[in-house]
Amino acid sequence: MTIRVLMIRKLPRLTGGLEAELLPQLVPLLNEARTLAFRQPGYISGETMRNVADPSEFLVISTWRSIEEWRRWFANFERATIEGKIDAILGAPTEYKVYSYD
Repeated sequence: MTIRVLMIRKLPRLTGGLEAELLPQLVPLLNEARTLAFRQPGYISGETMRNVADPSEFLVISTWRSIEEWRRWFANFERATIEGKIDAILGAPTEYKVYSYD
């Protein structure tokens, strides 16, 4: 059963609007995570979008052949390491939502 995983990531609001200064740290990590995911069994596709109304919010959507393959990826040490770096920049954990096609 094919699934889609939605990941919501939001840059923190910093005094003086300095959240834009975090982008050069965040974007390479998002790209690194996607590159690593691309090599995983079951990975079909992924995309990263930025909220037009709130540019501090990013939505990452990845598509997987099965929930089992997604779970293996989610348990991957390298993925978790990158995610830890992303969450440290964001100051909060990434929000995950997993959806299936019915």
